[in-house]
Amino acid sequence: MSEPGDINFDDLKPEEFEQYLPELFATGDKVSDDPRLQKLYAAHPDCLALVRDLETIAETARSLFEPEGDPSDKVWKNIQNKLRDGSALDDEADGGDDIPNGLSKLN
Repeated sequence: MSEPGDINFDDLKPEEFEQYLPELFATGDKVSDDPRLQKLYAAHPDCLALVRDLETIAETARSLFEPEGDPSDKVWKNIQNKLRDGSALDDEADGGDDIPNGLSKLN
C-alpha cells in the first residue's frame, strides 16, 4: 500500500479509502480537516461521517487516560498528617501483619 501522502484521494472508492484510515489517524492530525480529503468527503459523505465518528471515539479514549485533576487540599493535608504522625507507616501499631487497624484476621 502506498503512503497516504502519495495517494490521489479524489478518485478512491469508500472501501479503498478505509484501507488508509490507520495511517491517516496515526499522524495525529484531525483527519476530517485534511484538505486532501475534502473532494472525497463531498463525493462520499459516509466517509466523512465515519471519520468524524472515529475522531470522536479516539478523543473519548484519550480522555479516559487523562488525569481528572489534582486531589483536593484536604487530601494532601490528610496525607501530610498521616506521614507526620507516622500512622501510615507504623507496622508496629497493628502487629506488622499488613491488616488495617480495626480488621481482624479470618481463620
